[in-house]
Amino acid sequence: MPRNVVVTGSGSGIGAALTTLFRSRGDRVIGVDLRGGEVDADLSAPAGRAAAAAAVAERADGVVDAVVTCAGTSVPGTATVTVNYFGTTELVTALQPALAAAERPRVVVIGSISGTRSTDRDVVAACLADDEAKALEHADRAVADGRAQQLYPSSKSALAQWARRTAVAEGWAGAGIPVNVVAPGIVLTPLSAGLFEDPETKKVMDTAVPMPLGGYLQPEDVARAVLFLASEENSHITGQVLYVDGGAEATLRGPADF
Repeated sequence: MPRNVVVTGSGSGIGAALTTLFRSRGDRVIGVDLRGGEVDADLSAPAGRAAAAAAVAERADGVVDAVVTCAGTSVPGTATVTVNYFGTTELVTALQPALAAAERPRVVVIGSISGTRSTDRDVVAACLADDEAKALEHADRAVADGRAQQLYPSSKSALAQWARRTAVAEGWAGAGIPVNVVAPGIVLTPLSAGLFEDPETKKVMDTAVPMPLGGYLQPEDVARAVLFLASEENSHITGQVLYVDGGAEATLRGPADF
């Protein structure tokens, strides 16, 4: 039987690849994007998130079998906090009743290996406290201090912590809603092309990424990992962060961190 699957950021990259995979299985995908999706919404603001959740629930007739949040931005700035973190957590939380109404609901959020790197602790703490105003205050300070590059890893670190906390919380574990994170390394997309054009940057990346299977990630490589965690075949995995990165996390953090 077709499942109702919500994919944010469905118009490009991992979201587009995942949408194709779900539809090839016969699932009904409700894409959420700024434009061109089944639901057009701006996830950078509370009103946009609420409108998106209401539109999704209506299209799904109140039953959502899976949510995968691919929407996000890597451009240094406050949008990395409003979209990457609150645009995911508020939307997923708003859809909890529709997920609980499904027989085998699943949630997968897209994190990043960057979440293991240097973060702004104040931004992370404010995110986890669900205080968007305070998170933006700290994010503005980071930008002013020349630390805007910390905001992307901060948003992804906070997102992974939120997912692990939520996975075992009342209303989620008890309702049979697994919540997991897929954290990719560098994915070959138009946005990452500049990294590969700089010989020095590429040298650093090549050293950090063993790539046992050869080659850098394509969006489809990440989508296949997400597909399993979001499927009914995933019966017991929840609260986990799966690094799809060619071995970069193990290289950068070392064998003691697991």
